[in-house]
Amino acid sequence: MGLAMTLSVYIARQFTAAVCVVLTGLALLVMLFDFIELLRRAATRPEVAFGLVTTIALMKLPYWVLQVLPFAVLLGGIAAFWRLTRSSELIVARAAGLSAWQFLAAPLACAVLFGVLATAGLSPLSSMLFRQAETLDNIHIRQSGGPLALAGGQLWLRQADRALDPQGVAVLHARHVSMEAKKVTTDEVSVFRLDGRDRLLSRVEAAHAKLEHGAWHLTGARTIRPDQLPQDVGEMVLPTDLTVRRMQESFQSPDTLSVWALPGFIGLLDSAGFSAVRHRLHFQALLALPLLCGTMALVAAGFSMRPVRRGGVAKMIGYGVASGFFLFMVSKVAEEFGQSGALPTVLAAWAPAGAGLMLAVSLLLHLEDG
Repeated sequence: MGLAMTLSVYIARQFTAAVCVVLTGLALLVMLFDFIELLRRAATRPEVAFGLVTTIALMKLPYWVLQVLPFAVLLGGIAAFWRLTRSSELIVARAAGLSAWQFLAAPLACAVLFGVLATAGLSPLSSMLFRQAETLDNIHIRQSGGPLALAGGQLWLRQADRALDPQGVAVLHARHVSMEAKKVTTDEVSVFRLDGRDRLLSRVEAAHAKLEHGAWHLTGARTIRPDQLPQDVGEMVLPTDLTVRRMQESFQSPDTLSVWALPGFIGLLDSAGFSAVRHRLHFQALLALPLLCGTMALVAAGFSMRPVRRGGVAKMIGYGVASGFFLFMVSKVAEEFGQSGALPTVLAAWAPAGAGLMLAVSLLLHLEDG
């Protein structure tokens, strides 16, 4: 028992060190390509300083760490297990009566712990810095007011409206939406005020509307009720649970929200009538990250613990790397199906990791029995 514990700690230490080295290298490499792309886009704007581009690239570094973590676990695991196999340390351990499952328990726990720390600890930092980086990029390099303003799009939202009915809702439609740092302004606004059974109570037409201080402030408003003549009311206040920041976040990437903020924000999007599919998928992907990291560790072990005397080791390691990239492709395809609604978000996020886990367990069972 003492031998197994000592060996497990030793293998876990080797595995953790290899993963950290590979993770650092991959994250810096991806950040370098992102930095070059930022420099290319900033080249047409002489007023953008080199330091600002560097700041934006560094702010995105935690985000890239989250993205490459599964690959770091795979490549680091392959490097660690292959080194231990080549030095005959794993062969001696198995000759001493230890099964592969015994000395893989500690590296597997470390891989899952990497995923848990990334989801629970790194995700909030990554989302905060990524949001700030996107804001700086939009202001200084892209010079836009946000995705909605760029598209010149229209806004539809649904919210609670208890002024006319305790269960009432209001459906707001606006054209020419403009988002800025601290306010949202719209033109040509229509508000349909419904009761709890979605029957029309009144309709409000306004020339302009501004979201601030927890309410929509309508100007040039006119109220239209069934079987009544239109009535000019001038200014009107419609309370709302939305804030400028929440509206900006709803049109930004889900990567700008941490795993702790996503559940409440998904509920807010549903109540406001926005699509929350991307945010649900991102939330489930973050929850599945520990399982994916554990799967990558087992895949690395299954493809790299082949004894040297059997030959074909380089081919097996190549198969392991290819399997990791294939699993990445499957996860991206499942993500596209999830965003289109063809697959439930839970299945789209968890199925690739589950499929990879079955592959890795099959390989290890074959290795152990063979």
